[in-house]
This record gives sequence, structure tokens and C-alpha cells, in this order.
Amino acid sequence: MSIGFDIRDRSNQIRPGELAQEPRSALSSTAVPYLLSSADALVILTSSIIGSVGYHIWTGGLLPSTVPYCAVGLLASFIHILRMSGSGYYDLPDSAKPPVEIGHILVCWFTTGLLLAFFAFLLKIGVDYSRGAFILFYFLAPVGLLGVRRMTKIILIPAVERGAIGRRDVVLLGDAHEIAALQPQDLLALLGATHVSHFSLSKDFDPSAPAAFDSRTLIAVSDLVRRSNCREIVLALPWDDIGRLEFVREHMKVLPVSVRLLPDIRVRTLTNFASSARTRVLTIEIQRAPLSTPERFVKRAMDLVVAVIAGSLMLPVFALTAVAIRLEGNGPIIFRQNRKGFNGKQFVMYKFRTMTVQENGPNVIQVVPGDPRVTPVGKLLRSASIDELPQLWNVLKGDMSIIGPRPHALAHDDHFMKLVGDYAFRHHVKPGITGWAQCNGARGATPSVEEIAERVKLDLWYINNWSLWLDFQILVKTFFAVMRKHNAY
Repeated sequence: MSIGFDIRDRSNQIRPGELAQEPRSALSSTAVPYLLSSADALVILTSSIIGSVGYHIWTGGLLPSTVPYCAVGLLASFIHILRMSGSGYYDLPDSAKPPVEIGHILVCWFTTGLLLAFFAFLLKIGVDYSRGAFILFYFLAPVGLLGVRRMTKIILIPAVERGAIGRRDVVLLGDAHEIAALQPQDLLALLGATHVSHFSLSKDFDPSAPAAFDSRTLIAVSDLVRRSNCREIVLALPWDDIGRLEFVREHMKVLPVSVRLLPDIRVRTLTNFASSARTRVLTIEIQRAPLSTPERFVKRAMDLVVAVIAGSLMLPVFALTAVAIRLEGNGPIIFRQNRKGFNGKQFVMYKFRTMTVQENGPNVIQVVPGDPRVTPVGKLLRSASIDELPQLWNVLKGDMSIIGPRPHALAHDDHFMKLVGDYAFRHHVKPGITGWAQCNGARGATPSVEEIAERVKLDLWYINNWSLWLDFQILVKTFFAVMRKHNAY
């Protein structure tokens, strides 16, 4: 499905929200990396087995057990694919460009072989693996990798050109003239596809309020991104139209996607754009994607492990807390409140009830020291941060992460977004039970603009510098922050 606002012909103009139907691609581009990496893994594993069998047949020895050779092949596949995927080797458009990346493949493979040799020495497994078989495997695998890559190019390029493979994870947004100037071969070079979802902004000389039209268009883009899980927005705008660039960039802040700016018509004229299908084309990244797919996988795995272990260890605490809240008086044990999560999607966050009120609407008053709404049991729970424990269920459901920016009530979100320009970037990752801001003193209520701005600054630093090691440090710092009970009321 392609979405378009074609305003080149006033009589056929499509209004925002209308859909221009095109045949769906038989295969989404999101499946391409998995297919290509699987092909490389099969080549490496097969080369390891052929190397072992071939060497022993050549030397006249008995056929060996293939188990250690399969293990080495799988390990080599993991290392090679991990290193190649980090540079976008398996993604469109690079995988659909004609030239084979010979140097890239050979350098990566031969250094992978050196790593394997190092691991064999370190783990002392060389006795179980023939050196001759390893050498044969070492030189056989790159031949297979180069051959498969060449076959990939032969198959992929015509498949993309005829629309059998398409990118439904990318949106093309821009000026109508700039989009019209992009030929199918240009889209293939720039995006790895000849047909993509596209939105056209209003004409510069459009007498009707262009800002209002553009706002509706950008809302439609946001809806599509959230609905289709798009990972990238590509802008085709004149580089001298600074006002519109800033206008679009401001609207893109709320979306956790990469935003790239293509060279405009004049820049493409000054460069050798005719050869772009064979080379990497310069684009400007004006908004970075928060976490890559491998990073999200690692973070999610850590969330599940920590949530399951913590939930199991805290079961007695859960039971005692529930009994204490029930004995204190009427009211639910669990407090539910709507919050915004990843990509601005709403979810219900759970906490142990600590107050006599259950505000969850347009007016939510922040807790202050000595707040009479906090119950005696609630005061104890809040001081020890026990009230946050039910959010482990939010982590297991996938609404939250163990580490991330703390989610705020919807009323506060809307208010803070008007006060702090970069506030929307907090929704580029899942919210967390604890975060970099909380373990650096920015915990509790935020009664002033300066305090919320400082929290946002710390949250954005975390998003831009995320690593598994950083999450581990935050967990340790959170433990000591809870012990100090700073701003816990």
C-alpha cells in the first residue's frame, strides 16, 4: 500500500488521509536481511563440513565426527554475520546495488578466522579440530560468500525493480517537485526500492494555508509510522527551504525513527548522480534512530531476565504489601494510570496504591512533601520505592523496560511538552522503572521548568549513549539511590 499526496495536477489532488492503492509487494524488505544472513550462515556451515570431510578424504584418513566442525561453523557464522550486519550489509539498498563488496567481505571473513584461531588457542580445543581442515575451510568459505553475494545481486535487483520486493518500513516525505524528479532508478539507489509510501507537502505557491495542509500531512505520516512500524523517514526537500525543514523536523521529534535528508535537485545536478546506483549516496541524518534491532533484542532479553528474577524474589514482599494496603482501608490494592510509552503509545501503568485519590485524567496534582493524600502505609511504600514493583508486570508485557525514562501522567506529558522543546525525544525508547535521571538525583516531583529540563537532558543522554554496561551501572546506582531515599515522598 502506498500513500500519496500528488499535487502536480490540481484536478487530481489527493487530500490527507486518502489512500492511493498500489499492489502490495510479495516480499517485504524487512525479510531480506534475515534471508541473506541465513544464506551466509549456510555457506559458512557447509564450508566447515566440506573442509573437514574433504581434508580427511585427501589425506586418506577416516571420516571424522562432524560435531566439532558444525560447532566451529556456527560460531564463525555468528561472528561474521554480527560484524557484517553492523554496517548495514544485509539491508536494502546496499544489498540491491550491482557491485559485489569484495574487499568488505574478505576483510571481515579473514579477521573472523583470526578470531576463531584465537578462541581455539584460548579454550584449548585445537586437539579436536584438524589444522588442515581449518585451513581448507578458511579459504573455501570466502569463495562461497562471494558467490552467494553475486547471486544475491542478480536476483535482488530485478526483483526490486519489478516490485516483487518493497520497503514498507520507509516513508518518503517532501516537496512535490523533488519527489517527481526522483526516477525509479533513483529510488532504487537511495532507498533500495522503486515503490515506497510517499507523502507530498503543499506547493510553495499554494494560496491556501500551506502550514495547515502540511500539518495534516505530517499527522497522516505519524499515523502510518505508528500503524506500520516504519523504521525510517526520508525527506526530499529543497536544501534552501530552511523554514519547512525546521517545521518538518519539529513534527518528527515524536517519532522514534531515523530521519534522513536526500540531496535535492540542484545538489544532485552538481554531483555524479547518474552513477549513484553503483555507489553509496550521501544523505544527511537529521534524526538518529534510537536503538538498532540487535540492541532492542539485547535490551528486551535483559528486561525479561531481570523482571522474572526480581518478581520471583519479591513475591513475599508483594503479598505483605497487598495485605497491608487491604488492612489499612477500602480501595484497590493496585493503582492504575494511563501513561505514554514507546512511540507515544498509551498503556496502563501499575503501582501499589499509596494515596487516598486515584487521579487519572486531565488534572493530576503532583505529590509534594507532607502531602495529606498519601496514606501511612503509602508513605512507607514510597520511601522504599516498593510502590513501583508492580511495574515488573508492565516490563513482562512489553510496555516498559527495567531502565529508561520515567513515564509521566498524560496531563503532565502534555504540559511538559509545551515547556521543553526536546521532551518528545523521551518517547524514542520504552519508559523504565528506573533511569539515568533518577539515579543522578532527578527523582520525584518536577515543580519547575528547570527541573523538568534537567531530567529531559539526562534522559536524552541515556538514549543517545545506551549500552548494556550503562544499564548495569544504572541498576547498581539505583540500589544506592533507594537506600538514600532522596526525594522519596
